[in-house]
Amino acid sequence: MLVFLQKSYSHPFAFLRFFAAIHSVAVYRLWSLSEIKMSESNQPIALVTGGSRGIGKAIALALANLGVSVAVNYRERAEEAASVVEAIHRNGGRAVASAADVSVASSVQSMIATIEAQLGSIDILVNNAGIAITRGLDDITEDDFDRTIAVNLKSAFLCTQAVLPHMRARRWGRVINISSIGARIGARSISVAYGAAKAGIEGLTRAYALRLAPDGVTVNAVAPGLIDTEMGKPLIDAGIAAHIPVGRVGTGDDIAQTVLLLVQNGFITGQTLAVNGGSLFS
Repeated sequence: MLVFLQKSYSHPFAFLRFFAAIHSVAVYRLWSLSEIKMSESNQPIALVTGGSRGIGKAIALALANLGVSVAVNYRERAEEAASVVEAIHRNGGRAVASAADVSVASSVQSMIATIEAQLGSIDILVNNAGIAITRGLDDITEDDFDRTIAVNLKSAFLCTQAVLPHMRARRWGRVINISSIGARIGARSISVAYGAAKAGIEGLTRAYALRLAPDGVTVNAVAPGLIDTEMGKPLIDAGIAAHIPVGRVGTGDDIAQTVLLLVQNGFITGQTLAVNGGSLFS
């Protein structure tokens, strides 16, 4: 196992990129001092759900830049997922696009089997898939509620259950769930189902973390504030950024760097890291 210590570099991954460049090597890894037990290829494998755009895309690219093989899950946006995979390939990485509706158990099982055949067993799971249906109290339907809970919360349960056998057998794994500031403040501009689903994600995170810590598997959540994505655009256009203490909206890279921290650290588990520019203190 290669461990790189970069005490003299200002950016935590600067040494990794420099080292890879001067040796013309596509795949190197930067990990913390915790012991990492990976697949037979000695290259970690990650699944990012909803990885074709926005936050998921940024996470997939960031993981690939560290030498992780990435399965980019999508449901409908095949061209965008293919674009992410192509970008990873151009940089010498390994990636595949994985079509699945992660709110359906049979679809998840089929996806996991395909990824294992293409790349190997999954060591890192990022549950990022989500939808935000804009409905007022007088307009939201039962179908809206059920669909939101299924995509934003049930999918995390289904995907986590599917990858746990390998992680527990290896006694190493990382599960990172993408929550939202809406879990804490109610997400007034979106439906009540969205806030409920994201609050459920944080409860699910703690429940899994407690049970899986003895198995070497950490489970954490990241709760973004307003991020410059398609989902965040209406709020950005409404001028909400002016109320963010740091003076800007977040980027996908802000969230991706937080995910990398949780991948590399084996002593953080059961936590929700708020990445919101000071919009909400916790």
